[in-house]
Amino acid sequence: MAAIFSAVCACCGKRFEGSPSYAFNEPLHYLCLSPEEQQTRCELNSDFCIIRHDAQTDYFIRVCLEIPIHGLPEPFLWGVWVSISEKNFKRYADTCDTPDEADSYFGWLSNEIPSCAETMKLKILSHPRRNNQRPWIEIEPSDHPLYHDWKNGITEEQAQAMMLKLMHRNES
Repeated sequence: MAAIFSAVCACCGKRFEGSPSYAFNEPLHYLCLSPEEQQTRCELNSDFCIIRHDAQTDYFIRVCLEIPIHGLPEPFLWGVWVSISEKNFKRYADTCDTPDEADSYFGWLSNEIPSCAETMKLKILSHPRRNNQRPWIEIEPSDHPLYHDWKNGITEEQAQAMMLKLMHRNES
């Protein structure tokens, strides 16, 4: 059976097959801190991040941004972080194992997505899901290119180009 998505890098010849996806391990806010601050001010795991500042505390959850790919059954999946209020963070943390799918949490996108206009602080709504799945997000309507990709989808060629660029993102 053929993979639903396949791309070959013209530079290195590596082949990527499978559902295209990329995940950020932490919100950008975390990366902006020194290693010492990360150790003393932050709590971070694969789903939650809390950053304590002198005057405030920031709360983040990891979610899924799904960009439809025209003609393919699976979306381009971004594992991103969003900042939400303390109240919503506590509600989500308390109910994430048995979420009320009617809940939604307003927040702000907290990662910069490569090859896209500035994505930090795009307004979003996150929606919890059952079966230990991370919440999915919808982007508030705007003129931002990421909103248009989320709403209208992208071509397979666009998805391939993005995946190939991401394959070499962390190489020096």
